[in-house]
Amino acid sequence: MQETTISILGAGAWGASLANLAVANGHRVRVWSRRGTKTLATVLQDADIVLSAISMKGVREVASQIQSLTLSPETIFVTATKGLEPETIYTPSQIWQSCFPNNPVVVLSGPNLSKEIDQFLPAATVVASRVATAAATVQLAFSSSRFRVYTNPDPVGVELGGTLKNVIAIASGVCDGLRLGTNAKAALVTRGLTEMVRIGNVWGANRETFYGLSGLGDLLATCNSPLSRNYQVGYQLASGETLRQILAKLPGTAEGVNTCQVLVQLARQQNIVIPITEQVYRLLEGEVTPQQALDELMLRDIKPEYN
Repeated sequence: MQETTISILGAGAWGASLANLAVANGHRVRVWSRRGTKTLATVLQDADIVLSAISMKGVREVASQIQSLTLSPETIFVTATKGLEPETIYTPSQIWQSCFPNNPVVVLSGPNLSKEIDQFLPAATVVASRVATAAATVQLAFSSSRFRVYTNPDPVGVELGGTLKNVIAIASGVCDGLRLGTNAKAALVTRGLTEMVRIGNVWGANRETFYGLSGLGDLLATCNSPLSRNYQVGYQLASGETLRQILAKLPGTAEGVNTCQVLVQLARQQNIVIPITEQVYRLLEGEVTPQQALDELMLRDIKPEYN
């Protein structure tokens, strides 16, 4: 592929990993950080691709700042953030698209633990957009022998898969922290996927997307790795630490904590049945202990599997 100018917004673990992948592919890469000295105008000048890897709470602010700059309508915005905006329940891509309605927006998501990627271990991801050519451009920019990139026409489903699994990862960490065993964890992850699909249906996502890399794939990676910050939140809660203590020492952001609050709000408005997410929410709020949350899930009314 011809050399491309790629601007990375966010110098955290994920942003740095994506920057390294792009550099290894021979692209011109500029990285912007709030703590850095480079301005947004400098970093974004003549950018072909603008990739956002900033935390959810900063997306709206940064997107608004960029609106004052002059960018080509050909510039592709890529979002690699996983979360939901509490005030609007917007996904990151919806925020970017609302701020830049004339530019193509691509979602990048998959089972991508940044520490493993930095160790040159093989991985795969998905780039999704309603503009097929934009997704193909991003696919070519980041694909390599150690990072396989697939395209998908369902950006909503791809984005929700990466966002919703963070809540189930917290529950998975609790499961391991309580030493409940493989049977319990398999049941938890499977029923968690069912909740993800239910929420996706409300957003109009394709059901099949949740059984792909950005859904099931990311769910398996995040629910089974101590490298996951969301998993660590659950594990340490089960070990007796408070949420405040955990977040104070956690490197980076556990997006599942804020996502859980937004999902419960949405579920109550739309009458979506998400019992695992509800118990994670109650646990994070300090309303129940990990053991009480487990007991409430196990004692729910029995029912057919696919209702």
